[in-house]
Amino acid sequence: MIYSLHGELIHTEPNLAVVECGGVGYACRTSMNTLKKIGGANGEPKEVRLFTQLNVREDAVDLFGFADTAELAAFRQLTSVSGVGPKAALSILSDLTPSKLALCITTGDSKTLTRSPGIGAKIAQRIVMELKDKVAKEQHISAADFASEPVAAEAGNAAAEAITALCVLGFALPQAQAALAGASPDSTVEELIKYALKRLG
Repeated sequence: MIYSLHGELIHTEPNLAVVECGGVGYACRTSMNTLKKIGGANGEPKEVRLFTQLNVREDAVDLFGFADTAELAAFRQLTSVSGVGPKAALSILSDLTPSKLALCITTGDSKTLTRSPGIGAKIAQRIVMELKDKVAKEQHISAADFASEPVAAEAGNAAAEAITALCVLGFALPQAQAALAGASPDSTVEELIKYALKRLG
């Protein structure tokens, strides 16, 4: 397994970056978000590091590279979903950052996923359904975290999902809970998140 590549970026094109290491140019399929982060090759030497995933199939060997481990992890999560291949995963990650993707998944927002080229409603719903629990588990958040919280009692499951989403975005659990204090019990998950983000500044 090739964990990462560190070398000179010698060529880019949509969804592709070529990194030269030790005289060998490695063609890495990647997202547009990664290309924006590393910058396009413009004739000037530029050192980059890509975190990689090697996919071996009967008819091809493909190397995928990403600017950070968060995007690589998101790629692996997406391709673990039945019916979601590397091309579809790159399409989604070209439109959404890992944190925005996690937010869509935890809030059940499959509609946003369908904005990515080649992602239909059924695939988007499957991604949300299969990854929702995994994303929450990776953040070490469970329903027990919300059981004794006043906001959870007021707004029910919507508050729990909103707190999970805020934690995925990097806020500590106490911060997320405090930010939702006083929220309307009739608020949707999206409304609760907007409410909390406004208070968190």
